[in-house]
Amino acid sequence: MVRENLEAYLEDEGFVVHTAGSGEEGLEVLAGVSPHAGIIDMRLPGMSGNDFIVKAHERRPGLKYLIHTGSTNYKLPLELMNIGISRDDVYIKPLQNMDDLVEGIFRILKLER
Repeated sequence: MVRENLEAYLEDEGFVVHTAGSGEEGLEVLAGVSPHAGIIDMRLPGMSGNDFIVKAHERRPGLKYLIHTGSTNYKLPLELMNIGISRDDVYIKPLQNMDDLVEGIFRILKLER
């Protein structure tokens, strides 16, 4: 349900959104589309969000990421920092203001709103 709500919100904000229910499915999506940014949950069925980002980065090194997790004690691993993800790119669910996530997308893509 969180994924569907986020998808609807981002589409309302003018983004083209592709979703996946698992990391494996996400890698399949990447085979067919070239997104600019990904919003990744850390707790996914199958591979973890961390593992997904590492594998996705191998396939699409220019892709930027935001992490959207329900884990209040999530610690950003060094391997993701080396990809260019910072603590500012981690958002804890539930967000009080979804617009914060939209602002994060604009920030990582270096776009003006």
